[in-house]
Amino acid sequence: MKLLVEFWSILESSSFSVFELEESLDINFLPKSLPWRENQVKELAVLFKPLLFRQSETINVVVQGPPGSGKTATVKRFGEDLSSYARERGVRLFFSHLNARKHKTLYLMLSEVAKQLNASIPNRGLSTQEMFKKVYEHLERKNAHLIFAIDEFDYFARTNPEDDVMFLTRYYDELRYETKRVSFVFILKELSSIVEVKDQITSVIDFPPYTSKELFDILADRVKNEKAFKEGAVEEEAVKLIADTYGADKGGSGNARLAIEALRLAGKIADAEGAPVVVADHAKRAISKVSPELSIVGEALKVLNLHELLLLKTVINLQKEDSINMYPIGVVEERYGLLAKELGEEPRKHTQVYEYVVRMKLLGLFSTAQSGKGVKGRTTIVSLAFPATPEIEKMVEQRIKELKQ
Repeated sequence: MKLLVEFWSILESSSFSVFELEESLDINFLPKSLPWRENQVKELAVLFKPLLFRQSETINVVVQGPPGSGKTATVKRFGEDLSSYARERGVRLFFSHLNARKHKTLYLMLSEVAKQLNASIPNRGLSTQEMFKKVYEHLERKNAHLIFAIDEFDYFARTNPEDDVMFLTRYYDELRYETKRVSFVFILKELSSIVEVKDQITSVIDFPPYTSKELFDILADRVKNEKAFKEGAVEEEAVKLIADTYGADKGGSGNARLAIEALRLAGKIADAEGAPVVVADHAKRAISKVSPELSIVGEALKVLNLHELLLLKTVINLQKEDSINMYPIGVVEERYGLLAKELGEEPRKHTQVYEYVVRMKLLGLFSTAQSGKGVKGRTTIVSLAFPATPEIEKMVEQRIKELKQ
């Protein structure tokens, strides 16, 4: 009887939540305002203002800063607001934001841009240059300009031919268009890693890591203005503890993504306990569970297909079973095949699995090495590139569930 009462009390407590709009804490959420990034928005506005008055101009801007410094959110918020402002004044200005980890090649990027522009373009049989010409001709017909933001451009530069990287900033020289209709925003960690485009850049905008005061304001904005929590459901002390933990001036990373994730997790802990308010103790326990890898993995999961996710889940499962943490690709492939069949999926062949492993290494999810002593023959050894915390495992399982629906 006592167990039944305890079980019932858990169900009762779960009916209340401290959250109002939990999606306001999602990694993909785009807030209405951007505390402490107003200066960067102004810089972007000054640089791109000429496009509102004359279309024959190209502007190439680099946005650089560490993970979680607000680069993506700022560029997306600016791009969407600018294109809306332009439309109200009768100016055709399109904005497109793509992540290089998802759209891995220039051809795939241009195909997606064409789709967003509703341009009638054959999806096969064209070279990259021909695809660009089709996009440009569509803009020409519409008398329009495109601001093309490429996120994680440093990843694109590492994994694509140098000719494609150079083409993005020198296409007017190669194709000799008189009217310039495409501008770029290259979002990356450090410009020094992209030597190919330095001399073609109009301006560089820096995004430093956030201080504790800045993080406090960002978290407070999510709590109040974006209504992530019910009114009065978060103590200020809890917000301050998280901000102080991650603030760059207090020895933290300055990563807003991690701070926001810690706040979300603190709310989850409060809900699990049936607590009506998120307090400092909830925040402290949440911080202990949030790892720097959480942000990296969260970004990577968005661009993985179902079978890549199953491969990741397989290696996580293997690690949970023993402490070796390094597995021959044959073992990984066998276990992946079993997991795929359990979920009603046809396992991919060896060549495809190997390509998945290579891609996931580039994404920072796997580490690989060649087998040494103790392993018969030579084979690829696969291991996780991050600690397999319960939070990360849950994220992987949730993403698999979403793609299976």
